[in-house]
Amino acid sequence: MALKVSKRGMVPPFIVMDVMRAAAEREAGGNHVLHLEVGQPSTAAPGKVIEAAKRALESDKIGYTLALGQEPLRERIAHYYADYYGVAVDPKQVIVTTGSSTGFLLAFLSAFEAGDRVGVCSPGYPAYRNILKALGLVPVDIPVTAETDFHPTPDAIDSLEGGLDGLLIASPSNPTGSMLPADELEALCSYCKRKGIRFISDEIYHGITYGEKAQTALAYDADTIVINSFSKYFSMTGWRLGWMVVPTELLRSIECLAQNMFISPPTLSQYAGVAAFDCLDELDANVARYAKNRELLLKELPVAGFDKLAPADGAFYLYADISRLTNDSQTFCSRMLAETGVAATPGIDFDPGQGHRFMRFSFAGSIDDVAEAVSRLKTWTP
Repeated sequence: MALKVSKRGMVPPFIVMDVMRAAAEREAGGNHVLHLEVGQPSTAAPGKVIEAAKRALESDKIGYTLALGQEPLRERIAHYYADYYGVAVDPKQVIVTTGSSTGFLLAFLSAFEAGDRVGVCSPGYPAYRNILKALGLVPVDIPVTAETDFHPTPDAIDSLEGGLDGLLIASPSNPTGSMLPADELEALCSYCKRKGIRFISDEIYHGITYGEKAQTALAYDADTIVINSFSKYFSMTGWRLGWMVVPTELLRSIECLAQNMFISPPTLSQYAGVAAFDCLDELDANVARYAKNRELLLKELPVAGFDKLAPADGAFYLYADISRLTNDSQTFCSRMLAETGVAATPGIDFDPGQGHRFMRFSFAGSIDDVAEAVSRLKTWTP
């Protein structure tokens, strides 16, 4: 008799990881690849972060920490909110996590019951939808389009059938790079508070903006769950370190979940993470490079035929409407990789309904790589 396989694990793949695998196979065959598929800074962690890690390796046994993280790091994160946003945060409400992905798990498990409905934007980060499904929750797509600069609105949420128990918004967003203006973010926070909807704010691309600075949702509602990460702005993807700021009523629940599921966040990364906040000049230089890459792509991609692009107010992505070129973004991206060596991500990863006519370019890499990618695409005939 065949053994049972749980249906909860039968979620769609994270397609960008499949694209990365195809790109790696091409490279293994001796072919050059320009990586515009993955949202990973091409720079290493800041120098002071690496120095702090070295010191910790030499002086500490690198054992377990408390499940919610080391006090010095929690205090430093709280201090960052006061410095950067002008928002007071109690260090006790800061929870250090193993990347932002763990933060989403802990947020969903502590705030919702099985069967609860959580709104997510479409297009949006696919792992939101897939994690919710795996946990027995119901992801509810909120369609956002170019007509509203890919911004969700209270009216759009009101039009959904069945109501919501939670709402998860990323600003700046992945894949579109769109960022909610402060007044629209405040309006969403007020709407959720009035309707009794648990609001979760994904702020992992804060610090990477090309105009107005992003504001934290905590400025408008202290009961918001905020999730952030050291991966993007702080250029520490593989260190697997993130954090949450949560309301006090969820603290004990999250602590118990973290104790049982993860023991503690990576200790070495926590020591190093404290130093990240002393590296803002170095990190802002990375953002200046992203801005140059963005400027280059906004100028040259239309010349290559990719002429319908999302606003890209923040993050390091351009989301392109390629319906004039194809109705099958996955096959299109596979062809582009095979014929030009440029790797990008099909939109179906982010939007199961309309993503077949969109694709995402990441400009987190080097200026030379982005320039070479554009050069190849300008001479390619799709």
